[in-house]
Amino acid sequence: MRRILISLAAVSIVIAAMVVLVSAQDKSVSLTGSIVDKACSARHAKAPDPMVAAAGHTKKCALMPNCAGSGYGVFADGKYYEFDEKGNELAKAKIEASKKDAGAKFKVEGTVSDTKLVVKSITELE
Repeated sequence: MRRILISLAAVSIVIAAMVVLVSAQDKSVSLTGSIVDKACSARHAKAPDPMVAAAGHTKKCALMPNCAGSGYGVFADGKYYEFDEKGNELAKAKIEASKKDAGAKFKVEGTVSDTKLVVKSITELE
């Protein structure tokens, strides 16, 4: 009987640990901010107010081959979230479609996984 109780307790602990790991690993997020290419993100991050600097990033710069090739991310809540490959494709399409030359705001939905944001959708806000 004692062995059964110990086994049940051990299994319960393992299951609880797995639930905690899975829930901590991938967190769904909805972020609002400026999409910036990775090549320019470090410069904006060093600015006194990164959010203001990111908002001034131009469409022309973001679509330059070197900048677009570096990938994209969003500055939101004072932090830069780098996109996954699907997010890079969606971001480029949204930047190209935007009528704003600078200051466009986007709502990005996805999950934070490891060091990247796995993007589900990007919507430009008016």
